[in-house]
Amino acid sequence: MENQDLLHVSPDVQEKIEKLITENDHFAALFEEYRKVKQEVASIKSEVVVTTDEHLKELKVKILHLKDEIYSILRR
Repeated sequence: MENQDLLHVSPDVQEKIEKLITENDHFAALFEEYRKVKQEVASIKSEVVVTTDEHLKELKVKILHLKDEIYSILRR
């Protein structure tokens, strides 16, 4: 599960994510932030949005931190 994109996981994990989103406000906020940052990175990579390499690196680090926290909650 570590290398998978949280938006494309197995049905069991997806079900758990959907349940947590509706039942856990903190998880829902984390997941929404993760989704937004992933979209921003995708826009930068597709050259729709222009930014510095440093900003892109910061976004990627942010994704990793969000993902770590989300996985931590999913493992409980």
